[in-house]
Amino acid sequence: MESTSIRLQSSSLGSVGVHRSSCSSVGRGILSGTSWSQQVQQPSRSKFAGANLRAQMLKSERKYGVIFGALPTQAEVATSTFQDELANIDWDDLGFGLKQTDYMYVMKCGQDGVFSGGDLFPFGNIELSPSAGVLNYGQGLFEGLKAYRRADGRIVLFRPEQNALRLTMGAERMCLPAPSVEQFVEAVKQTVLANKRWIPPFGKGSLYIRPLLLGSGAVLGLAPAPEVTFLIYVSPVGNYFKEGLAPIQLQVETKYHRATPGGTGNVKTIGNYAPVLKVQRSAKVEGFSDVLYLDAINKKYLEEVSSCNIFVVKDTTVSTPALQGTILPGITRKSIIEVARSRGYEVHERLVSVDELMDADEVFCTGTAVVVSPVGSITYLDRRVTYGNGAPGKVSQELYSALTSIQMGLTADNMGWTVKVE
Repeated sequence: MESTSIRLQSSSLGSVGVHRSSCSSVGRGILSGTSWSQQVQQPSRSKFAGANLRAQMLKSERKYGVIFGALPTQAEVATSTFQDELANIDWDDLGFGLKQTDYMYVMKCGQDGVFSGGDLFPFGNIELSPSAGVLNYGQGLFEGLKAYRRADGRIVLFRPEQNALRLTMGAERMCLPAPSVEQFVEAVKQTVLANKRWIPPFGKGSLYIRPLLLGSGAVLGLAPAPEVTFLIYVSPVGNYFKEGLAPIQLQVETKYHRATPGGTGNVKTIGNYAPVLKVQRSAKVEGFSDVLYLDAINKKYLEEVSSCNIFVVKDTTVSTPALQGTILPGITRKSIIEVARSRGYEVHERLVSVDELMDADEVFCTGTAVVVSPVGSITYLDRRVTYGNGAPGKVSQELYSALTSIQMGLTADNMGWTVKVE
């Protein structure tokens, strides 16, 4: 079994001290309750090159916590060995839940708004000041993308630069600095390679990648956090909905709204998601898979499902709600639109009424987590409409196959969407 050893070393002796709001301390938080080890031998991991791993740290019971802002003045020699060996889990029963992997990526910046450096650390808990901006005022964003293992063993990402651009847009809205597109993509690659053994075998799922941008600096009054942390962790996943590609059942929500004009519905801020939990839980108790929201002004135009976009098919026309500031610009949404047009479908981004929804030939959802999920029924007020006699619709199946074939390398990527991780 092939393995690679990586040795990292820095000079200068000194004691561990606290460094406040300095971009030079990017990613150098120490692990809570650990000691620096001169020779650390890790279990078999996947080989990767160029990982900016300054030190491996160990703690009893394998519980870790990064103290943001703590800077060691000496990083002793660390040795780590990685091997191409899959994790010992049931790849046929993944579901969409967190499985602890090996490493996470941390990069920070201070008040000058410049990110630099960045390091991999053992996955574990983080420590934040109780007055951190993200905890007190919700100053935070997240992203979601996936890495795939192809049949030839190669690892690819799907349109990671689009996630980086969306994070930048959201960061501007939330008064946060953001890493550059290049920094974002490189950090994702490093994290994926360091956790390569957790990428499911071909056809068994994907590695879900969750970048976070957090106002980690301490504040009391309402103000932007003086320190910001960019963090990435990963988890192997299967299907988001338990139905898989089988049609899901949606309920149209008529009382609560996900977003309002002038708000933050078009950015992936953390505050957009907790408010849907109450409605989503109630719908699931009634037997529905999820909830579809209407606009807050007219209360008749479709917006999106709790965490995915919606498409309506009538004859050979595919329609989806236009992006007007209240809907998240989904990357899978964008990709499906482009794939559908390339296959001859007429695609409209416009206002789509709930009446059109109830009269559609086919309905489906899109998102990073769900990819493409056919809708089997819609319940609106006292009316329930079913689609496709309980089977996935023709259009959703076609577009799902076309998109996943690109992601998995089964067809040529003429769009230039996939990025190799080497």
